[in-house]
Amino acid sequence: MTLRSHISRGLAAAVLVVVQTACVAPSQRVKGSPLFFPPAPELPRIQYLASFRGLKDVETQSAFNRFIVGAKQDMRLDKPYGVALHDGKIYVCDTNATVAVFDLKQKAFGYLKGAVGPGKLLQPTNISIEADGTKYVADPARGQIVVFDRDDLYLKAYGEPGTWRPVDAVTFEDRLYVADVSNHVVKVFDKSSGELVKTIGEKGDPIERLDRPTNLSFDADGDLYVTDFGRFQVVKFDRDGHYKSAVGRPGDGPGHFARPKGIAVDRKGQLFVVDASYNNGQIFNKDARVLLYFGKGGEDAGDFLLPAKVTIDYDNLEYFKDFIEAGFQAEYLVLVTSQFGPHAVSVLAYGYETGKKYPTDEELLRQIEERQKKELEKLP
Repeated sequence: MTLRSHISRGLAAAVLVVVQTACVAPSQRVKGSPLFFPPAPELPRIQYLASFRGLKDVETQSAFNRFIVGAKQDMRLDKPYGVALHDGKIYVCDTNATVAVFDLKQKAFGYLKGAVGPGKLLQPTNISIEADGTKYVADPARGQIVVFDRDDLYLKAYGEPGTWRPVDAVTFEDRLYVADVSNHVVKVFDKSSGELVKTIGEKGDPIERLDRPTNLSFDADGDLYVTDFGRFQVVKFDRDGHYKSAVGRPGDGPGHFARPKGIAVDRKGQLFVVDASYNNGQIFNKDARVLLYFGKGGEDAGDFLLPAKVTIDYDNLEYFKDFIEAGFQAEYLVLVTSQFGPHAVSVLAYGYETGKKYPTDEELLRQIEERQKKELEKLP
């Protein structure tokens, strides 16, 4: 490992230090011990709120009910990947089972009811949900994108089994974009007819070609971000498939990737990327410069173990308001799945401490550069 790699790893570790809290159910998490990223004395940007793994993390059972019918079996997620939050329900793709549903309104745990018969899922990997509640589940073992309505009932499926491996699907306007990892492209379908319209990342200059596309996200401008596991990058295209830029490169320092997976873009154009090798997330600004790390490998609250997906939600903060620290103004939720460990779905809030002046991106980047310079000066 090079000298600069040692320095970069040390700086990353400094940012990743966390205050540990007890590992308890979301409804019982100890108050008075908030966990923030970055940790003090830096100004907080992300607060860890809660985590979900199974039935006991959302359902409650009275002592009388336990006496009459017995304690409920604690059904749990086995190997989660994709996650989405809609109308008070957290939908989690359990790749060894089906899509699990944590109903925050009813305080209940169950499974996607339409995933039987023609809607049966074999290996649900990713899920995206439109504003009207329509759900798109990528199932590479079935070889289709399976669609469910707002009531979680089966609607239809896209694609011909045996010809591809669809691992993620997102919609934009009248098109459905699907990451096809076996054919090294993003396929674009007409949402209504199901007809293939075009492919992205197949031709052109090598810098424009995809290797192993795995996760997709759109920004507010309609640009498509594609995690390319083979390139160790996130590749940016416009909605018509024209290459625009790439984020990150192989390595172990800030702005580098080893096993990039889930991605999400907030309304300001900030890009969130989780890395299954480093067990953390990175946040990039619109100029593809890294601003912040969050999380680390482990089994404590706020830790990740093989993080697979990150998603952003602006509409369901009300269900977590009791966990948000007084004085911290949450702007939106950030959900991260871990394929292993006790915190299968971690829920965090992105925001700011009220009454504090936060640095601009440029000021923050200068601070990062100054820290790197000081670390270099300390070396013999």
